[in-house]
Amino acid sequence: MTVVGPFGLSVRDHALETDVQAGLAAVEEGLIEATKSGVPFITEAAQHLVRAGGKRFRPLLVMLAAQFGDPHAPGVVPSAVVVELTHLATLYHDDVMDEANVRRGVPSANARWDNSVAVLTGDFLFARASHILADLGPEAVRIQAEAFERLVTGQILETAGPQEGDDPIAHYLDVIAGKTGSLIAVAGRFGAMMSGADENVVDILTQYGERIGTAFQLADDVLDIASDSHESGKTPGTDLREGIVTLPVLRLRARAARGGSPEDLALCALLDGDLTDDARHAEALAGLRAHPALEEARRDTIRYADEARNALAPLPDCAAKEALSYLCDSVVHRAG
Repeated sequence: MTVVGPFGLSVRDHALETDVQAGLAAVEEGLIEATKSGVPFITEAAQHLVRAGGKRFRPLLVMLAAQFGDPHAPGVVPSAVVVELTHLATLYHDDVMDEANVRRGVPSANARWDNSVAVLTGDFLFARASHILADLGPEAVRIQAEAFERLVTGQILETAGPQEGDDPIAHYLDVIAGKTGSLIAVAGRFGAMMSGADENVVDILTQYGERIGTAFQLADDVLDIASDSHESGKTPGTDLREGIVTLPVLRLRARAARGGSPEDLALCALLDGDLTDDARHAEALAGLRAHPALEEARRDTIRYADEARNALAPLPDCAAKEALSYLCDSVVHRAG
């Protein structure tokens, strides 16, 4: 097996490895080119997160999906660049909304400069993505626009929170499907579509992308609690400290609402308090790591990854299908 790309997918097939490696290298070149400006400061800000690295999960999915048609078709690499630029743009905006200080192991753009620079740089990246997208045809523009609407809707739903009577967990999963699943679904769709794959293959890989996208985000939720390292590019427990409610916390609250134990209620009270205090934060993190709610969140991650794998069943057996199945394992592995 050979590890391919920053995400760390292992593949068994040499020809597939070569194609994917070449495609991802071309995407990196495309990202650097797309983030250049005649204004040096804009170039510096726009390339800040590109050069910080990242998992490149979305471009990887584009490359694998393209294997079901012509992986060297001219629209494949540009579509991967579009999806990754869009993702990067949302990170600039997310960090402003979350008042984050670190992204991918480096100071966030808002911390290095200020909120205005971060927001405008995100807008610049959206503009560059749209410029590339225009050359891929009106259908590609429509697909991206619909996904972007879902992405923004997910962000608004997260900001507004669940309405009275809503199930907080169902609401959260809807948010994740919009914020994360929608764009990863586009990655699968663009890869298949730009390669000229059959329409039913395009549909299958879109469904696969939606499901693995949700699993991918849920794995990040678990990783933020369970990891002792900096695998996520953030200090473990960052979401807790910033008051961002993720699935492990929601699972804990659901148990408490059903008549949980005194320990459940005490941990909920701790999480609802001020976690900017280092001692309280450490206590809350340790409590969640030892709580069954974390394992429930892991099982949710596995369920969505299994749904993604099952969606692949109608595809012909080939190295790319096997790699997409292994990608499900890689996502689950991140969640422990």
